[in-house]
Amino acid sequence: MNNYEQLDAFYKRFCESGFDENGVLTSFEPKYEETYNYAFDVVDELAKIVPDNKALEWCNLNGEKRSFTFKEMSELSNKAANMFKAHGVKKGDMVMLVLKRNYQFWIAILALHKIGAVAIPATNLLTTKDLVYRFDAADVNSIIVTADCHVPEYTDEAQLKCPSLKNKFIVRGEREGWINFDEEMEKYPSELERYDTKYSDPMLLYFTSGTTGYPKMVMHDHTYSLGHIITAKFWHNIKPGDVHLTVSETGWGKAAWGKLYGQWIAGATVFVYDFDKFVPHDLLTKIEEYKISTFCAPPTIYRFFIKEDLSQYDLSSLRYATTAGEALNPEVYNRFYEYTGIKLMEGFGQTETTLMLTNLVGTEPNPGSMGKPSPMYDVVLVDEDGSEVAPGVVGEICLRTPENKKQVGLFMGYYRNEERTKESWHDGLYHTGDTAWKDEEGFYWYVGRTDDVIKASGYRIGPFEIESVLMEHPSVMECAVTGAPDPVRGQVVKATIVLTKNYSPSEELVKELQTYVKKQTAPYKYPRIVEFVDELPKTISGKIKRRDLREKN
Repeated sequence: MNNYEQLDAFYKRFCESGFDENGVLTSFEPKYEETYNYAFDVVDELAKIVPDNKALEWCNLNGEKRSFTFKEMSELSNKAANMFKAHGVKKGDMVMLVLKRNYQFWIAILALHKIGAVAIPATNLLTTKDLVYRFDAADVNSIIVTADCHVPEYTDEAQLKCPSLKNKFIVRGEREGWINFDEEMEKYPSELERYDTKYSDPMLLYFTSGTTGYPKMVMHDHTYSLGHIITAKFWHNIKPGDVHLTVSETGWGKAAWGKLYGQWIAGATVFVYDFDKFVPHDLLTKIEEYKISTFCAPPTIYRFFIKEDLSQYDLSSLRYATTAGEALNPEVYNRFYEYTGIKLMEGFGQTETTLMLTNLVGTEPNPGSMGKPSPMYDVVLVDEDGSEVAPGVVGEICLRTPENKKQVGLFMGYYRNEERTKESWHDGLYHTGDTAWKDEEGFYWYVGRTDDVIKASGYRIGPFEIESVLMEHPSVMECAVTGAPDPVRGQVVKATIVLTKNYSPSEELVKELQTYVKKQTAPYKYPRIVEFVDELPKTISGKIKRRDLREKN
């Protein structure tokens, strides 16, 4: 059996799959033992089967480069696990990782999985106040931070108010009172006896922000990794030996989707470009240089790509591209296809789930649609009473969970917040808070968050459809559509727009844009208010803060 066949057989250890006559995935059932642990059962097994295969390829803006085989990743994570144990970190302890795109993230998170600690990936944009809340809310025991940000300083300030924090590890630098992660790790052996972790034990926690209140704590167990087999194998279309790039910092859930779990189960090399500020030219150069096979990024990245002269880059290695994180405008899809011949395959999910709606490998995408339900989930659109809506009617995206039974890939609940869990997960349905409508062919079309829907003169108007039309106009770089109060209509549509560099705000441009929307969609949906701004307010994850825009109205 050659290397390719070994890796193709490897992923089948963890699932049973069914396909239709066209080779499209139709059923998927994860397989795991009582003691399933991703770090032991996937990474360490790959270190035995294909020890010299490249697991991680890393480079940064300074020209530094590192690559790690599966054997090296296994041994280094063992060293880190022994180090954590020596410093008192044990099963169930909460450990935060603020490592941007530093390669130490992969070593550390595997080590935490091995000893049964709960990993908490977090962004480097957190402040002292943010850290105090997170340390207290989760009783964080230890933190691993890159010196390439202000978080070490903020951590020292937060620790004064947070007695739970015992250990502080630092990478890419030194700081008084901190343990040098790389130097300390080298003191410990590369062998590790398997820990007794169960598939149902907590493994991963994310703080995720909602429209109101403090961030919620989303907890996943060890089977979460298996939910991403579909992500990598049947959405990203990863084949053994591929080099895959997902554009995400490790503090966000998208990194788990595209830079770790499913990709290695599918036998790919994960490529990591360690940068702070996104520059289209730089990223395109890396795709060319490292011969990236499959690529995943939010629509914003593709939007900037198509503003570049793509003919100046050799993208011949790229055979497949996917997108998620925000709704995909058809204009972006069409322009990228014209330039590359690659059809963007959109998907949808949440921090609480894996891939819920998707354009699977072998299907023909419908530009602008999120696709159809993943075979792993029973997706349904419901009204405010929880009743299923007919095709063409907007409803909330929900997952059927009979008897509220947790499925693989679905979160365990909101940690330490049973009330919040019951608000979103009750009567056999998990409520996502996102709305969509389904066409007669079964494709789902995104509308917006439940509180983003605009109700004007009796009409329910989703912002995304209007944003998609506006994005087709050459003057529009970015836009956000919200509802503004109106004494007659209740609400009217408002568009807040960032212009491309060749355009300037004017009343003539406002009228041109309004007329353009009227011609492209139902006239009642056109923006009666148009505001031009230099930039849109965004969350630290890069999503537009429509709530802030609504509050300005």
